[in-house]
Amino acid sequence: MSLLETILDLIEEVKPGLRPDPDEELIKSGRLDSVEVMSLVMALTGEFDIEITPLDLKEENFHTARAIESLVARLQEE
Repeated sequence: MSLLETILDLIEEVKPGLRPDPDEELIKSGRLDSVEVMSLVMALTGEFDIEITPLDLKEENFHTARAIESLVARLQEE
């Protein structure tokens, strides 16, 4: 399974019924609220064994599934 597919699965786990397109806006559109974003952060850290620091908690890193994919890929390389 690809990194993006895994992220889409995690989004759906955090908010059942939400299976966004990779470039669909998640935050400004209200698809994910702040509590759901934090739940997603916890799911991402557990699934990918990465550390998402407060500096990474920017809207630009979570506004689409593809942006989340870029964040996870960068953190996996560090």
